Amino acid sequence: MMPDVDVCFLTAAELARRIRRRELSAVDVVAAFLARVERVNPAVNAIVTLDADGALAAAREADEAQARGAILGPLHGLPVAHKDHFFTRGMRTTFGSPIFRDFVPDHDSIIVERQRHAGAITIGKTNMPEFGAGSQTFNHVFGATRNPYDPSKTCGGSSGGAAVALACGMVALADGSDVGGSLRNPANFCNVVGLRPSIGRVAQWPSQDGWNTLGVAGPMARTVEDVALFLSVLAGPDARDPIALDEAGTGFATLAERDFTGTRVAWSADLGGLPVERAVTAAITSQRNVFDDMGCATEDASPDLAGADEVFQTLRGVSFANTYGDLLDRDPASLKDTIVWNTRFGRALSGAQLGRAAGLRSQIFTRMHRFMERYEFLIAPVNQVVPFPVEQPYPTEIEGAAMETYIDWMRSCSAITVTGHPAISVPCGFTPGGLPVGVQIVGRYRDERGLLQFARAFEQRTQTGLRRPPLPA
Repeated sequence: MMPDVDVCFLTAAELARRIRRRELSAVDVVAAFLARVERVNPAVNAIVTLDADGALAAAREADEAQARGAILGPLHGLPVAHKDHFFTRGMRTTFGSPIFRDFVPDHDSIIVERQRHAGAITIGKTNMPEFGAGSQTFNHVFGATRNPYDPSKTCGGSSGGAAVALACGMVALADGSDVGGSLRNPANFCNVVGLRPSIGRVAQWPSQDGWNTLGVAGPMARTVEDVALFLSVLAGPDARDPIALDEAGTGFATLAERDFTGTRVAWSADLGGLPVERAVTAAITSQRNVFDDMGCATEDASPDLAGADEVFQTLRGVSFANTYGDLLDRDPASLKDTIVWNTRFGRALSGAQLGRAAGLRSQIFTRMHRFMERYEFLIAPVNQVVPFPVEQPYPTEIEGAAMETYIDWMRSCSAITVTGHPAISVPCGFTPGGLPVGVQIVGRYRDERGLLQFARAFEQRTQTGLRRPPLPA
């Protein structure tokens, strides 16, 4: 077998091909990734629950099934880890909360279930902020996850452990979830790829609010091709999710080459006036010529997102009130202050405020839809800041502009969330100090296929995602 460093940084698609051709066994692959976890994870704290024995046993079963000629799933033998937000049968699932420190579910979330059925091998769980609140991965159960490109900085969040595990070669694929940027934000901070799919593209269950249209689940990987492969497994309908789309995910497994000559692309350095750190703007602007090289007709243009902040704060507040209200009543001292604030904010909302938010969101969607009829893609920052100190809970100002709440610094992501359009974070560049900066590409409504094709074309020209973090020897 080749050295584990080569195995661990093969793309998931290539790794799956080599296992299928029997050039590598599932046991060899899982053992290599577990060795990487043992060596690297103590420095970054990305994987917080590890089941090495269970993973190796599953790998042996996978090899035995292949030897019998069994039909192999598309992720056969690939090591994965699940965000600690997703129920994982027989494995501790804490949500980053002391309240659930010892909780072990007896069933899987749909997203975990689909990975198992596709042949993936679970090695453990990835870290997240308490209940996924805030784009900085730290909690009182496991502590903070550190950015592999600079351990003194945050990896973002809330799918921070997933992004770091990918960047460090500890998993082949990693799942995550996104309300205000939790798939896009950490991917951006860690030089990997994170896709926020359309609402309902990836079915979700169990859920305390099956009709929630802010939060989605989705794929993360080191390449766009791997994200597409992963989406082909994760996407698709399920009767347990009332808003799941009917389209099967299998069509995402392969991305046909496409010529983007003449494709109209909107370029927005600040999404219509958001404060953005100069280092972010510089890194993204340095790659603007790539879209010209692709033959695109790129124009400076921003969609009208007026009211998006109000909609996001209102709908998020309702979700917090529904989800964490009982916990707040029973044990407020066990919740971090931002969750207490967000839950109380949601409880204080009036019917008139909820109705106004619903109306505003409809208007925003209509304006965004018309904007995207003119432009097929929108290019914008993922985050408004570069990775900040890991001890800092959240940025309180950007370029002199004060942030009023703990989520205001994420508006470049949350505003896109409100539109309902799919968006992807793709590695774009680095600051002079070596911190990753991604670019956010937004596609037309429910057009993940076109978005993935466009993102891959950009990725292939820049090759930024190939720059690996310095890892412990």
